Amino acid sequence: MTEKRLFLALVLVTFSLSAQIKGIVKDSLSGKPIPYVNIWVQNENIGSTSEENGSFFINATGNGKKMIFSTLGFEKKIIKASEASEVFLKPAAYSLDEVVISKSIGTKSVEIGKTKNEIYQAFDNGPKIDTKFFPYFPSYKKTKYIKQVSIYLDSRIEDAIIKIHFYDVDSNGFPGEELLDKDFVVTVKKGTRINRFDVKDFNLKFPKNGVFVGFEKLMIEKNKTEKSITDLNTNITQLQKTYFPFVLYNYVERDFLYTFSGGKWNRKTKQNDGDSSGKMMINEPVINLILTN
Repeated sequence: MTEKRLFLALVLVTFSLSAQIKGIVKDSLSGKPIPYVNIWVQNENIGSTSEENGSFFINATGNGKKMIFSTLGFEKKIIKASEASEVFLKPAAYSLDEVVISKSIGTKSVEIGKTKNEIYQAFDNGPKIDTKFFPYFPSYKKTKYIKQVSIYLDSRIEDAIIKIHFYDVDSNGFPGEELLDKDFVVTVKKGTRINRFDVKDFNLKFPKNGVFVGFEKLMIEKNKTEKSITDLNTNITQLQKTYFPFVLYNYVERDFLYTFSGGKWNRKTKQNDGDSSGKMMINEPVINLILTN
């Protein structure tokens, strides 16, 4: 009898520590569902994405956890996991400055971001967003528009989709404001290849303080594959879920690395490792930019 009570207590504890939260994200004004919303358990590397119909599910561990909902065009919202069955996001209000609009001519082009080391490896970057930083150089005055972004990807399924982000640099050197006013969602070709995406219609100028380009994997059904894996030692079969595509990384020497996880930006530098001298080796996503005039 004691053993049964102990077993029941363990089941209840396990359930309370890990519960699947299901819900839907909607526009607070129109009531329409919002697709591809970035969803995180605050301060944890547990993330998900809302489906095309706004629905989502995510595993939240522990009691009293908070969840973060964010996507371009809407204000970020932080709520308790217990209140996330129906989430309403408020459309963001933009104050437009009076600017002189100029468009790209497109008679010149140059590719930036290539590295000497061309030994790449693909691995799952999980729900986090990894970025690559592109510093500004005076020579870019002649090709100041971002025409195209290329990402080296490995996808085992047809028509997987991802988000690509362009961030300005804030006063602390972190990724700051997004340079686009709406999500840039693109379709990835099957196979291990460089995928190129045009951005010339955005008339996106290369910022003089540099730009961060980020890759966001969408944790949605469309991108998911499932496979049964049996442990030969225990004979226990588990369902393995994989979300495509995988981004390829290049092992390079850099001053810093910025990653978005747990609903916030995290910066890693050589000083973090207790060594203030020189640069550090990091896995950097293989992302290049094509600039034009």
